This record gives sequence, C-alpha cells and structure tokens, in this order.
Amino acid sequence: MRLQHVARFSNAPVRTPDGLHWNLLELYRQVLGGLAAAEREAPGEILGVGIDSWAVDYGLLRGGRLLGVPYHYRDDRTAAGVERVHARIDAAALYRRNGLQHLPFNTVFQLATEGPLLDLADRLLLVPDLLAHWLTGAEVAERTNASTTGLLDARTGEWDAGLVGVLGLPAGILPRLVDPGASLGALSPDVAQVVGRALEVTAVGSHDTASAVVAVPATDRDVAYVSCGTWGLVGVELDAPVLTEEARVAGFTNEGGVDGRTRFLHNVMGLWLLSESIRTWERESTAAPRSSTLAELLAEAAHVTAPVALVDVDDPRFLPPGDIPGRIAAWCREHDQPVPATRGEYVRSIVESLAQAFSDAVATAARLAGRTVTTIHVVGGGAQNILLCQATADRSGLPVVAGPVEATAIGNLLVQARARGLVGGGLEDLRALVAAAFAPERYEPR
Repeated sequence: MRLQHVARFSNAPVRTPDGLHWNLLELYRQVLGGLAAAEREAPGEILGVGIDSWAVDYGLLRGGRLLGVPYHYRDDRTAAGVERVHARIDAAALYRRNGLQHLPFNTVFQLATEGPLLDLADRLLLVPDLLAHWLTGAEVAERTNASTTGLLDARTGEWDAGLVGVLGLPAGILPRLVDPGASLGALSPDVAQVVGRALEVTAVGSHDTASAVVAVPATDRDVAYVSCGTWGLVGVELDAPVLTEEARVAGFTNEGGVDGRTRFLHNVMGLWLLSESIRTWERESTAAPRSSTLAELLAEAAHVTAPVALVDVDDPRFLPPGDIPGRIAAWCREHDQPVPATRGEYVRSIVESLAQAFSDAVATAARLAGRTVTTIHVVGGGAQNILLCQATADRSGLPVVAGPVEATAIGNLLVQARARGLVGGGLEDLRALVAAAFAPERYEPR
C-alpha cells in the first residue's frame, strides 16, 4: 500500500444565533475539489471513492432538500434532549437496547430537540451518508455509523422499531441500512462533470473509528486500540456486544465494526484538549504576541520535571469550545491539585491525564469483556505524539505500538479494495497488509 495526499482542508464550525453548526456546504465544495484534483493527478486511474466522517451528526431532508444547517454535536442544546428521552425510557433500559455509552450528543438525544422540523422531514442522513447522497443520489445509512445514533438494536444491528415508537419518532425517516463494501452507485452526471469522471462510490466503515480499527496492524485478538484524534476511542474488538449494567456504569459503548464486529470502547476527550488549548493561547497572543507550535509545546512539556495534576479528562466542562487552560486551572483548584504555571506544564498535565485515562480504559475494557490485553495499539494523529505514547506505556505497564497515523484513510481504502476484489480475506488479512506496509514505532513501559 502507498498513500498520496491530494487535498486537505479545514473543518471549522460556525456559530449562528441559534447555535453551533457544521459548515457542511463548504465541506461538500472541498470534497468536489479534492476529487477533481485526484482525477487530474491520476487521470482515469481512480477506481472508487469511500466516505468516512465523525459520528452522530446528521441532516434532515424533505424531498431530497436539506432542512437547515446540521448542528455540531458540541452545541449545548442537547441537554434538553437527554431529559426528554429519559422521561420516556430510563438510562439503564436504553443501554440494554442500544448499548451506547451515555453521551449527551448521541443522535437520539439530538433528535429530541428538533421539534416541528422533525415533523417536516421525510429522511434523516448522517453526515457521510448525506455527502454520499449529494454525490450519487443514494439515501442509505451505513451500519457502523448508524450504530452511534442510539436507534440501532445492539444485538441485531437493525433499526429498533420498538424504541423509535417509544420515543415518538417518525419511523419512515430512517433510511435503509447497508454494510461496508456495498455499492452506492456512480457519481451523478452533474457531479461527474465537476470531478471529471463518473467514479463509483462504495460504502466503507463510515464512522471514522470503524475505518481506523480496520487498519490496526495486529493479527491476534489480545490487543487493545486507541484511535487517537480529537477523541480518544479506547477499547477492544469483540464478536458480540457487552450489555451489562456494569458496562453501562463504566461508560462503555458497543458500536458497529466492519464485518459485523463490535467495537467495545470508551470515549475519552482526546487531543481536543491540546488543540483547543492552543487555540486559546493563539487568541491571547493577539494582545501579547507569543505563538507556539504543538511540537514546541510538547518539547517544553517533555522537560517538565515537577509533578503535574492528573485531570479527569472526561469532566463535561471540557466538552464545549473555549478556554480549556482556564477550565483545567479551575478543576485543579477544586480538587486540591497543583495548578500548572506554564504552557509546558499545562501540556504535560494534559498528556499525562490522557495517558492515565487511556490506561484505565484499557484495563476496564479487558475486565468487562473477559479478555487478556498484551499490547496497546495507538493509531491516528496521536501515534505521532511521542510523549503521549510513552506515557501510555508507562502508566499501563504494557507495550504501545504506534501507527499508522492515517489509519482511517487506510481502513477506508482497504474496504473499498476488498469490495472490488483487489484484496481478499477477513479483517486479520487486511491488517496483515497494513503491518507489512507501514512500520510502527514501539514504546516499552519504563
């Protein structure tokens, strides 16, 4: 395998008077531009397109027309949705049906806030499915991402019609489910004219973590994974969900994986804490110029020798955008922890806190699933963070294997390649290809 970057673009939310939204039209414009650039780079050679994105967020449509701008899952409207859903079904009963970790932005809670707009809609499409619809006209829900809505039966992998009825949601709004590897059709004529050719679109693990887990370079099952980007998704891969009350209380989720596997994992706040801290410092630097790159901040953090606070990174206060360093300082004062004095100490505190959260989640996942874990695989952007990978090895007492960084793209491509007969076999065969093509870094616990 070989990867070649063709196009990258930012994905910044937009705040309007009614809340925080995704700039989805700009994302679609960039998708078209990226596909056109890829076709120019390799005319006639591209065999297909697969789309993955983050989970839970969606667009509502009527007659194929988008009703409003999709909300961002960090918008604070979701708290009211939690109350409305739990008034109809309590948290324990909901978990026994959908197996999802309680997160206030799960689709099921977002839908409870829609009001009259939901009555107008005749279709709900999750973000990657909406982009595929605009490309091809298909109206489907890819199963791995549909599993994050809270409306899928964790045991059967089908829409839970009974739950939809209990919640009073319009059943006809949910599209047909498809599995990774299904053909979604060719680009529509108008889109093909922009791109340069009528490429074929294939469903992949459209939840980015589902694609990333495909590319974990491990051929045995005694491993845990950390798909580390904005979020840190920490868990193990299973053949069936774990729907116990103990798993619910521990905050573990059962999400769909490629080939019918279950991603049994805990959502940790992730590198969002670093990136949002940097954005805060950049805003402050307009008044007193002082900018630092992530690499410089990590180098400064590596030289911190004084003990730093271990912060509860899952505290809900860290979810919304804003002054993360200020919130960390407040958390430390409330819990009698040392307040970081420098940017390097803040970064070291974040890194060590994430490493501890990852370590705890791995141990809990293994216990709840009755599995032995001998190695932790870190994939995604966090695999580049040497300080974080070493800290995770140190705190867990397990070796950490880091890489590949572009695991999501690799998993996406491998599912497409298998659907087209270019490669064969199951997930372990695909992972063997990853291990052969992308040499990982190994960190031993100290």
